[in-house]
Order: sequence, then C-alpha cells, then structure tokens
Amino acid sequence: MSEFSVPSTTHIRRFLASPAGGASVLLLASLLGLVLANSSWASGYGTLITTPMKLSILGERGPENIDAWVSDGLMTLFFLVVILEIKKEIVSGHLSSLRSIALPLIGALGGMIVPALTYLLVTCGHPEATRGWAVPVATDAAFTLPIILALGRHVSPGARAWLMALAIFDDVLGIVVIALFYGSALYWPGLIAVVIVTAALIGANRIGIRTLWSYGIGCVLLWVALLDAGLHPTLAGVITGLCLPTVTSGMDARQATPLDRTSSALTPFVTWVVLPLFGFMNVGVSLAGVHPDMMLEAAPLGVMLGLIVGKPVGIFGVTMLSTRLKIATLPAETPTGMLFGLSLLCGIGFTISLFIANLAFSGSDLVTPAKMGIFVGSVLSALMGWLWLRFLSQHDRLPSQ
Repeated sequence: MSEFSVPSTTHIRRFLASPAGGASVLLLASLLGLVLANSSWASGYGTLITTPMKLSILGERGPENIDAWVSDGLMTLFFLVVILEIKKEIVSGHLSSLRSIALPLIGALGGMIVPALTYLLVTCGHPEATRGWAVPVATDAAFTLPIILALGRHVSPGARAWLMALAIFDDVLGIVVIALFYGSALYWPGLIAVVIVTAALIGANRIGIRTLWSYGIGCVLLWVALLDAGLHPTLAGVITGLCLPTVTSGMDARQATPLDRTSSALTPFVTWVVLPLFGFMNVGVSLAGVHPDMMLEAAPLGVMLGLIVGKPVGIFGVTMLSTRLKIATLPAETPTGMLFGLSLLCGIGFTISLFIANLAFSGSDLVTPAKMGIFVGSVLSALMGWLWLRFLSQHDRLPSQ
C-alpha cells in the first residue's frame, strides 16, 4: 500500500515564493471570476465589481467602481514593478545595449501593425466592424509575464527580459492608440501638469534625491495629472519607474538602491493582491447568449485571428528580419524556437483589448462578439505558447540551475 505524503511547510513556502505560485493564484482567481460570471451568482458578481467608489476630488474622469480602481489604479503598481525589472536589465543585464533594446521595440511595432492589418483584412466590407481594428494590437503583460516566469528554465533570462520589455512597449503603444483614435479630447492643463511632474521626477533623480516618499508622492501626482489629461493613468508607473535612481546615496555599495527597495517592497503585493484581483475582475466575461457560430462573424473572427495569427507572425517576423539585417541581436541563449513560442504567448490580449473593444463598439451589438473573440484568441494563444515552450521545443530547454 503506497504512502500518501503531505507536502511539508518548507515545500509550500517554496512554491508560494516561486513564480509558479504567483501564476497559479492568478489563474485560480481568473477562473473564479469566469465561473461566477456564468453561474447563478452572476448578479452578485456583477454588483461586486461595479460597486461605486467614485472620489469627487478626481472629477468626471476618475475611476467610478472597484473594477476601474483595480485596472486604472492598482495596476499602476504592476507596471511600476515590471519597468523596474526592465531597468535593472538595461543598467547591467540583457538589455544593456542599444541594439538589445531596439529588438523588443521593433517586435512591439510588428506585433501591432500585423494584427491590425489581419483584422482589417477579415472585416473588409463590414464598415461597422472595421472600427475595432485596434482591438487585437496589445499584449496583456499582466497575464503574459506570470506565464513565462512559471515556465522557469524553459525560457532563458535574456528571452524573459526581451518579452517583459516587449509587453511594456506594446501596452504603452496600445495606450497611445487609445489616446489618438478612441480617447476623449486631451485636456491641455492636465497635459501640462503631466510634463511638469515628469520633469520634477527627472530632476529629483539628477540632483541625487534618494528618499522613496519623494518618488511616491510624484507618482500619485502624475497619476492624477494623467487622469485629468485624458491619458491612461497606469503610465504613471512606467514613468516613475524610469525615474527611480539605480545608485545609493552613500559610499556603502552593499546598501540597497531606491530601485531595489521599491521592487522588493511592491513585488509581493503585486503578485498576491493586485494581479489576482485584476484577473478576478477582468476575466469574468458572461457567456450568456454566446454560440459557436458567433465566432465566424467578422468582428470576433478578426479579433481572434489577429491575436493567434497576426501577433506571432508580426512579432516573430520583424524580430527575425531585424536580426538578419543586423539592426538588433537576439538575447543570449534564445534560439528561434523559444522566440516563436514567446511570440505565440503575445497573443494574450485581455486588458487593453477589452478596453478598446468597449470604446470602439460603444452602443453597438458588436461589443459582446468582440469580447468573445478576445477571450477565445487569448486562451488559444496562452495554450499554444505554453505547449510549444513546455513540450515542443524541449531541445531549447536550459540546464537546471
């Protein structure tokens, strides 16, 4: 009779401290949201995520409910943590040269242009559907990055840094698309405030200010200014992260830098609170009234193909082309098979894609079909990318550390 071994406390702690632990919690929270949205508790779930939380001091543009506060508020911390990791790689890691930084930026551009063209090709002849051309252009960093962290040694450190940078560039470019093509008119006083606060953060870095509260206050002020200007407020995390100092104020080299202290303080909170809340509230899409034939309609088919075909073709294609033309170089220990698997994962497009779908098809019957295209395309991209990296490219696996 075989013995049943109970995991020890040490094993549990090790799992919770690992990237796989964080990814597992995010997945469970996301599945819980999906189940609740399609169960007898759907009404309660909808009431919960739309609980009013509007602050009058923020005006009409401020978040109105819990869901908006998580997506526009707490997710600022996620982008801050990710940009800090990228900055570490830029300072002394796999992105320390101009050519290595150029690679994810070029990939992000290809990963926007090709999906948009794919969508327009599918929806040609459907004028109403063509308004959603930008729906499949963004990669959801919140779901993509935990997956590659959970893959561990199946993804090289250089490839991980490349994808983190690409996902951030992709999201920032997606926010720019929203501001230019779908956003409300920019409020110039707010835009001027953004410039002033950003300049103050850069100045604080230049003159040697190392106290974290200074940058914390700056981040909050920048978040409010971006909101007032009509831009996506999560950009505050990206800008603040870029401005945080990477050196200490003292002579002791062993002293933690402001960047390291911020990363250490925020990473557990982002991993165990922010991302699970985000997944719980954003993946809860109601499937009521959805039928398989709906996926053959122009808008959902265009979104789905844009994510599962356009994304990997655009990212992998322009990345390989740029390396062949000697414009950029591949990350260390990153064969083409691994790069292709990561390009498949880039088809995960929940956050910005859902946001653009709501703006592009506001008041239209195409909102739900477009969201189904996002959901199906993102799930298929996640499965294909995971299977490719986990099983189909075993020869690309890195040695155990």
